[in-house]
Amino acid sequence: MKLSDIADNAGSRKKRMRVGRGIGSGKGKTSGRGGKGQTARSGVRIKGFEGGQMPMHRRLPKRGFNNIFRLDFAEINLDRLQDAIDAKKIDAKDTVTAESLVKAGVIRRAKAGLRLLGRGELKAKLTIEVYGASKSAVAAVEKAGGSIKILAPAKTEEGEAA
Repeated sequence: MKLSDIADNAGSRKKRMRVGRGIGSGKGKTSGRGGKGQTARSGVRIKGFEGGQMPMHRRLPKRGFNNIFRLDFAEINLDRLQDAIDAKKIDAKDTVTAESLVKAGVIRRAKAGLRLLGRGELKAKLTIEVYGASKSAVAAVEKAGGSIKILAPAKTEEGEAA
C-alpha cells in the first residue's frame, strides 16, 4: 500500500445540497420548501399545529398538581458520608453541615437544605446538622455515638409545619 492508494470509504463524504440554483438541479425555484406562506419563510414554523385538527396537547386532559411551596433537598446517604471521612474530605471532629459538604466537594449544592438517608453503615462519631433525616439514619448516627440536629420546623399532628 502506498500513500496514493489511501482513500475515504465510499459515501463517507457528502457534499452539501446547493438549493435555488436552477431547474436542472432538482432543488431550484422554491428550494424544496413548496409554495408560498408561513412555512416557506425562514425561521417561522407553527409548533404543534395539526392542520386545524385539535392538537394533541389540547386533546389530552390536564393532570396533577404543582406545589409552588415544595422544597427540593440535597440528599446524602450514610455510606457517602463514611466514604468522605475515609477519604479525609471531611473531619469527623467538626460539625457536618450542608455548607461543609459542598466545600469538601461531597455534594454539588445545598439546594433548600440537606436530608440524611439511611443507606449504608456509619462507623465515625459525627455531629450533623441537617434539615431532615430518616428514622433509620438517626438511629445509625446515634448507634455510632454521634448526634443529629434537625433544622426543619417541627411538624404538627396534621402533617404541616408549625
